[in-house]
Amino acid sequence: MSIKESELILNPDGSIYHLNLKPENIAKTVIFVGDQDRVSKVTSHFDSIEFETQKREFKTQTGKYKGQRITVISTGIGPDNIDIVLNELDALVNIDFKTRKVKDELTSLDIIRIGTSGSLQKSIPVDSFVLSTHGLDLNGMLHSYKISTVSNPEIEEAFIKQTHWHTNKSRPIVIKGSSKLLNKLESNITHKGLTATAGGFYGPQGRVLRLAIQDSELNSKMDVFKFKDICIANFEMETSAIFGLAKLLGHEAMSINAIIANRAVGTFSKNPGNVIKNLIAYTLDKIVE
Repeated sequence: MSIKESELILNPDGSIYHLNLKPENIAKTVIFVGDQDRVSKVTSHFDSIEFETQKREFKTQTGKYKGQRITVISTGIGPDNIDIVLNELDALVNIDFKTRKVKDELTSLDIIRIGTSGSLQKSIPVDSFVLSTHGLDLNGMLHSYKISTVSNPEIEEAFIKQTHWHTNKSRPIVIKGSSKLLNKLESNITHKGLTATAGGFYGPQGRVLRLAIQDSELNSKMDVFKFKDICIANFEMETSAIFGLAKLLGHEAMSINAIIANRAVGTFSKNPGNVIKNLIAYTLDKIVE
């Protein structure tokens, strides 16, 4: 059955609606960054750039690094943007735009988020790198999809119980990241842990300016959460959405974050730009290693 025009929206030039991309514009290895200005910071390392476009916050460049074709896309901030980017990215490789039908043979992409984040553990200092073994969805976006095949109820129940999770909030969801990409990207300088993904920067992450928040103790509860050997390493706004949608769609996904703040001890990096620069170089070399 063909997908309706109202569901798969294409621009007049045949590119997909938000990303402004055609299937030939993307590589099978894709790097996500939040900030559109960070796209060129990644591709400045490339040997060549063959394509670039931008629509709204979604900037894309595709080129080659040490002979390997890589696409870099800025997603903007938050799980709602990830919903747009990952669905449209999957459509580019797995839906025939002429027939509007899902292809018989599906393509799996390698998707790596290079992000910035705050650590929740004293043992993970600023200026370090964290690989996400799991994404902890606290924002509810993934509940729009059938997630029973990819969630981890045992860890979720432990989190709900240990944090006294309020029933008015969306049920937390835990999604495992790609073991293949974790093994490819880890080294003796990386930390590992579960990454919590909030739906906002202030109240959803426990920050208070003028508004009181529902659970002022949530961060401290998250600091001490433990399930077997899993603890919450860091807090950001994209990872669980990437892991959940990628797993549902058959793609490999991993998130690696530069730690620019430590919420547990209240410190912030003296040179966040430098740690991000180092993480970009590290990740690119690991991809082609």
